[in-house]
Amino acid sequence: MNWQAILPYAGFLLFVVVMLAIDLGVFHRTAHAVSIREAGTWTVVWITLAMLFAVGLWLRNGSEQALAFVAGYIIEYSLSMDNIFVFVLIFSFFAVPPAYQHRVLFWGILGALVMRGVMIGLGAALIDRFHWIIYVFGAFLVFTGIRMAFHKDEEIHPENNPIVKIFTRFVPVTQNYEQDHFFVRRAGKLLATPLFIVLIMVETTDLIFAVDSIPAIFAVTTDPFIVFTSNVFAILGLRSLYFILRGAVDKFHYLKIGLSAVLTFVGIKMLADYWYHMPVGISLAVIAVLLGSAIVASLVRARRLEASGGGPAAHPTNP
Repeated sequence: MNWQAILPYAGFLLFVVVMLAIDLGVFHRTAHAVSIREAGTWTVVWITLAMLFAVGLWLRNGSEQALAFVAGYIIEYSLSMDNIFVFVLIFSFFAVPPAYQHRVLFWGILGALVMRGVMIGLGAALIDRFHWIIYVFGAFLVFTGIRMAFHKDEEIHPENNPIVKIFTRFVPVTQNYEQDHFFVRRAGKLLATPLFIVLIMVETTDLIFAVDSIPAIFAVTTDPFIVFTSNVFAILGLRSLYFILRGAVDKFHYLKIGLSAVLTFVGIKMLADYWYHMPVGISLAVIAVLLGSAIVASLVRARRLEASGGGPAAHPTNP
């Protein structure tokens, strides 16, 4: 067993467990609606920790690995914005009380970390054994990016989710929420609550988005440790970002175009890697410009609409 290869993962996972324990056991011991101020504080905390981690990588392994981490982190963090839009719709559909939303996201993201860890491990193993598969990933990302730009968002119907259908067929579900519990016992019988159905929806949604985001990070680096850590830091910061943006998703009208441009760019970068290996610094700059332009254009549009007395777009990301 190669302990030298395992120790970085073990140390990082220990850090994640400690931070999650502090989050759930200290700051969210009792269910409460997360304020924008609290969410903003945690957002700053997670971004600061990610940047400190990047500094540590720079000091230990050099600039190339540190820049790869930052690029992967920005890609994953930006692509997770689409998750937020869907989370808003899911919580609205199920009328989840604000006080219970953090608990759903906490356990949903914990499950997402496990699923993404498995997917990253499989992806790294495939690339290591069959290097040509990176071109398959590239073609898939180009297709996904172009499709995202022209594909109109469809209305979500959680009741049609096949996993939810299978679960409710075998497990009885209570009619109402039972505080922040996922399961309750009635007359000696274990029942799921609607909050657990919401958790299933959050988990399956993240799994679908991971299919796009994980190959995108492999465009920056094939180092599984960098892919994993950048992914984890972005996912850990997703909860607080949700509570900041849930009331302002209508302002990001051009974000989907920006995300589609990023996916298309990293896909082309993967396909062109045979002839030209783009430095990580250039990739990072291009990604930052694409996302920054989309966000600035969205905010300018929202301000103009407000000044003219117009309302937000029907959907936050429809071009």
